[in-house]
Amino acid sequence: MLRRAAPRSKTATMNPPSIHTEMLRVPATHPALPGHFPGRPLVPGVVLLDRVVAAVERVWHARVSGFAQVKFRRPLLPEHMAELYIERGAQLHFRIHAADELLASGIAELAE
Repeated sequence: MLRRAAPRSKTATMNPPSIHTEMLRVPATHPALPGHFPGRPLVPGVVLLDRVVAAVERVWHARVSGFAQVKFRRPLLPEHMAELYIERGAQLHFRIHAADELLASGIAELAE
């Protein structure tokens, strides 16, 4: 499992769905960055998905079994702040934003 910075989070619960948001930042020292890409590092998509999985486990005590859909639209740079937004209803939808730009979105599947 990859190391994570402690998130600042805010969770609101409605019946249903439940919504969770938290800020995330990947440090420049993260071990996945040197090879992705040398000289101009970008946060790999798998690191962002790892943050989604960790938030779901921490907030809902549920396990993600996979992702039905994922779209990476823009890169996240090391040390830049982004907001993770997760909505749990019949499906678990997530979005990652930085400023007003959508960086990634998708649907996570939960293990039964």
